[in-house]
Amino acid sequence: MSDVIGTGSGSVRADVFDPVAQPELFEGLRWRRTMAFVVDVAMVGTLFMIAAFAVFFLGLLTLGLGWMLYFILWQAIALLYTAFTLGGPSSATPGMRMMGIEMRLWYGAKVYPLLAAAHVIAFWLSVSFLTPFVLVVSLLNERKRLLHDIVLGTVVVNSRAITRLT
Repeated sequence: MSDVIGTGSGSVRADVFDPVAQPELFEGLRWRRTMAFVVDVAMVGTLFMIAAFAVFFLGLLTLGLGWMLYFILWQAIALLYTAFTLGGPSSATPGMRMMGIEMRLWYGAKVYPLLAAAHVIAFWLSVSFLTPFVLVVSLLNERKRLLHDIVLGTVVVNSRAITRLT
């Protein structure tokens, strides 16, 4: 999938996702990405409720010490969920798979767990500080990337179109 320009140690990877040559990779992406986010938030919420129930009983067993996990529970579950689903073999969270999209690096490689965790942290930070501007960035670039996608070098594309290209 990845093209290499040049030879030897000075080779540079080419950006394989061209919105002009392959518009099918980016069709309906904003809507699908928004719906995938809603599905993933619901799934993280469900996992949170299950974990909160377990932490409640852990707190009873530890005379209240286990309840301190509530301070980091939501963030930890969201981070682990994203790291292991987005950073997994399909390069997509369950919500992204339902919507037929996946995340790739700008040169075509799949996302790995550490980058997926960094992606969700960058998302949290960018949304916390720049809420309206994060979405405006998507309207101004042809690959429909958000601010944290650009910073981390990731691209979200239609997975059905990717399988046709490979």
